[in-house]
Amino acid sequence: MRASFSYAQDIPSTKVIAISELSNYLKPEIKKSLNANAEISEVKLAHYFREKFSERYFYDWSTFSTRFSNYKTLYPNAEKKHAEKAKEHLSKFSGPTKWKLPFDYLNQKPVDAYAIRHLARQHKMVDIGFYYHYQNQDLQYLNYFTNQLKSLNEALSTGAYESIEDGNGVYEAFRSGYRVLNWLNIHNMFLGEKQYSDENQLTTIATLLQHGAHLYEHNSEFHPGNHQTRGLSALAMLSILFRDFEGTELWYERAMTLLETHLSKEINDDGFQFERTVHYHVSDIGNYYYVYQLAKISNLEVKPFWKDRLKTLFVTLTKLAYPDKSAPVLSDDTDDPWAEKNDISDALTLGYLLFESPKMGYFANTYVAPNMFWYVTDKQLKMLDHIKSQFPTMKSVEFPSTGYYIMREGWKPNDKMMIISAGLDAEKPDHQHGDMLGIQAMANGKVILPNYQVRYSLKDLELFKNSMTKNVALVDNELQGKHYTSNQGGSGFGKFKELPDPKTIAWEKNENLEVYVGSHNGFENIGVDYFRQVLFLKDDFWIVKDNFKSEVPHTYKQVWQGHYSLEEAPNLIRSTFADASGLDIYQINEIDAVKTSGKRGKQWAVVSKNNQTDFSFITLLFPYKGYSNRLDEDNSITKFKDWALNNSTWKPEGVSPTSLTKDNENVFFSVSRLKHHNIQISFSKETDVFVKLTDNKLQLQLLGEGYIECVIEVNKKPKTINLMPGAVFETIITK
Repeated sequence: MRASFSYAQDIPSTKVIAISELSNYLKPEIKKSLNANAEISEVKLAHYFREKFSERYFYDWSTFSTRFSNYKTLYPNAEKKHAEKAKEHLSKFSGPTKWKLPFDYLNQKPVDAYAIRHLARQHKMVDIGFYYHYQNQDLQYLNYFTNQLKSLNEALSTGAYESIEDGNGVYEAFRSGYRVLNWLNIHNMFLGEKQYSDENQLTTIATLLQHGAHLYEHNSEFHPGNHQTRGLSALAMLSILFRDFEGTELWYERAMTLLETHLSKEINDDGFQFERTVHYHVSDIGNYYYVYQLAKISNLEVKPFWKDRLKTLFVTLTKLAYPDKSAPVLSDDTDDPWAEKNDISDALTLGYLLFESPKMGYFANTYVAPNMFWYVTDKQLKMLDHIKSQFPTMKSVEFPSTGYYIMREGWKPNDKMMIISAGLDAEKPDHQHGDMLGIQAMANGKVILPNYQVRYSLKDLELFKNSMTKNVALVDNELQGKHYTSNQGGSGFGKFKELPDPKTIAWEKNENLEVYVGSHNGFENIGVDYFRQVLFLKDDFWIVKDNFKSEVPHTYKQVWQGHYSLEEAPNLIRSTFADASGLDIYQINEIDAVKTSGKRGKQWAVVSKNNQTDFSFITLLFPYKGYSNRLDEDNSITKFKDWALNNSTWKPEGVSPTSLTKDNENVFFSVSRLKHHNIQISFSKETDVFVKLTDNKLQLQLLGEGYIECVIEVNKKPKTINLMPGAVFETIITK
């Protein structure tokens, strides 16, 4: 008797089973139920799988006409979009197309690497499937699908397809996995069509089985990244939908085991997908969602770990959101090039349907995204008629393993939020940008400090991945991303071989302020040490302090994204939005120059201080709403809301001390000693500190980057304490 391990390979990976032989690969019990002492005909086999698909797929294909009617009502703009994409694909490729470069489009222009990768994914074939139905079941579009599928099978038999070694592999896990997902969708929407013959249906099934065998054979071990995850998701789907065939239980076991490994290794313990982008985070949600949803429909066992990790992915999006329910742009977010936000409502709508969480319901739509309409059950669609919603209560949060830190005022429309990027994935930093310790911010419903989405095929991808399009500090002409290289296949994607290593020194939240302190080694190659401090003076404004130290002079810079004007007041630049809200960026320390630049309709300002060894920018990021609430450039700027510049009742000492004071709260920069009546505080070196004196209680919080020894004297009675960055010390002052 053969070991069961060999069964999975009974389905060949290098050829497509002839439909006349498909029944030979069925499990014995299925053969027995179909045979009835007679040959299993193509008619009987096709009928059997139509029945099983109606039970196992995301929705029953026999209800397609009703669902399609609802689709047209819910998404009236979908027809135009499907038609445009379908016509684009039809105009470029014949049905029986080629699958190996070089070859030409139908207009005789050469097909490039980017295009063949997307041909391999078959995204626009789904649009052609819809176009068939919008065009009153015009047979040419159904035949186009079956012919293109057959042309790939012919290419497989002759070896005339892009291999993985070519860099654009047609059967590479990511592209093959997407093709499986898309072809399953098309197969189900055609199953009720008489024109989709039994032969067509069984040919599609045989082709999908070959894909499953190939995915099984070439994914025996864990490989990091979303490419394998997409392929494993497809393998699991095939194993659920076609579990009637010998060996598919091994497909399921391998797919679920390796997907669990991806969930374990690639979803950080703080809940963020390891590639640190919203795009790939949401993409992974889809990969796991499809499998989990199909498993639930078929009542198959899924380990609790699966459910818990999948739910965590959705919860992370709720923590990440701006007050307007969108999310920041993080590294390789690619859905809408140059967009400054990410729409996460579609993903959280799915989360609500899976877990019925009112916290997710707050972000959910009353409809699913058009493309996901075909991957939810009728019962789930009805849930959207009565969404349970809970207003968020979380404030500032952190993702310490991933390296994102969020300062949040609240969830009202005009509330402020800032996110600080301070992480570098050790395994696969391919999708990361040159934005170490970079920030993004929203206030008054506007993204006041943006980052921008990218597209791999655009020629200026490197520019938008690197530091000139980020809110970061720079030295001379050094950018953070170094040694940019394009991928092997030449599709446009590129990555940096070298990015700075970050170090988070302090992250503290309390009732007075929030503090982030971090450093990176991005300028050590030119002999410059650097660290950044970000303070959120609740709930007024932010201070960013960039600190540089070197033995030889350099030009130090800050880059600020936005459309800025240089105002009459020294050291002030301003960005103003259509509703008269805006952002004032004010430099407390004198600077030398401000230059603006831009690309693709985006702009940025570069603030510089020239010929310095040691220097610190102390920068106020001051959001305002309404003309009268701006910093008044016509007068001396010494007030920032209720905070006064250098007007403390404490006497600071140091080389060049600076203070901001609000009532009994004080922020001091570059101080070595502070005096207040009978109290004296001495520091072992110049530092930055928050001081609050209320009645007889003294609060100290260290805002700098290094360990400090502090001596507090009251009535000349000293007490020595040690403070770490961000640490808060409280003591009672006896008069």
